[in-house]
Amino acid sequence: MKARPPRATIADVAKAAGVSKATVSRFLNHRERLLSPDIAARVEVAVTQLAYTPSLMAQALSHGRSRLIGLIVADITNPYSVAVLRGAEKACQDAGYLVMLFNLGNDIDREREAIDALAGYQVDGFILNTLGRGAGLVDADALHGRPAVLVDRRHAGMHTDFVSLDNAAAMKTACGHLVEGGWCELLYITEPQKGVSSRRERTAAFGGCMEAHASDAPRVAGQVFESTEGDADALEAALRALRQRAKRGRRAAVIAGNAVVTLRVAAAMAKLGWRFGEELGFVGFDDPEWTSLIGPGLSVISQPTDAIGRTAAVCLIERLKGLETAPRQLLLPGELVIRGSSRALAA
Repeated sequence: MKARPPRATIADVAKAAGVSKATVSRFLNHRERLLSPDIAARVEVAVTQLAYTPSLMAQALSHGRSRLIGLIVADITNPYSVAVLRGAEKACQDAGYLVMLFNLGNDIDREREAIDALAGYQVDGFILNTLGRGAGLVDADALHGRPAVLVDRRHAGMHTDFVSLDNAAAMKTACGHLVEGGWCELLYITEPQKGVSSRRERTAAFGGCMEAHASDAPRVAGQVFESTEGDADALEAALRALRQRAKRGRRAAVIAGNAVVTLRVAAAMAKLGWRFGEELGFVGFDDPEWTSLIGPGLSVISQPTDAIGRTAAVCLIERLKGLETAPRQLLLPGELVIRGSSRALAA
């Protein structure tokens, strides 16, 4: 295999044109007015003959910007994180930025490491979809003076723009849909809250919904269960207890806090031999492709993940361009997608 010839450098162009590297730099940065027509023509010929392409990173750094955005996600295997990443990446590309990704793998101790690593690559700013809890929690001082936007999870010590689903409104929609369909014994299943703001907000909103429907006839009741990874027996026991409370004609339904919980519930339902929409009603947060393929189809609150990612990127880029306002909170609406798992009693 023939070896690829070495890439031409700015020094090679300067030598071929018989000028200094500073002169070539002026030409490449479209400052031809500082050069005579003869010198500009010589540099242009040398650039063409040598097929010289400037380093975008070097050009950006010479102007004080790398045009790199650091994106840190809690768990790249979570469909939510992947969808938000896609939206953010599209918006960054449209604005002439590239995204550098750091996956925490749900390891809280790596948050500060991630910030430091990306800062070492001279990223212009950060989009943070991190765990948002624990002793390793990053704060404003850890950002190396760069702007940041938080996605989905708040940080108590960081006052920056924040973009998320409107959790309270989304939970109100999910509960209202189930209650209207005749499901009156509800169980909200969430991953352990552990100080994660989005989980706390949805749990609190579920409690508010139960209070709002407490005087309905038939009476609506609800409980919260925290599902931990690897403890399928506890989840199955919680579902059995839900069915037990729902005797005497009351219909029982589950609301799942995210796609991870939805998968756990689906596995438990299969093991128990129960059917969605019959033994248990169901509405879950997040709408990965497979939710329409399980049982009669799972009803969900679809998060505007692409819009969340895009909005976060746009907010950050506005800050990079000099926008100086108080931190903004942008809560985007979810969409209720109704499938067979939450069919109304009349059906």
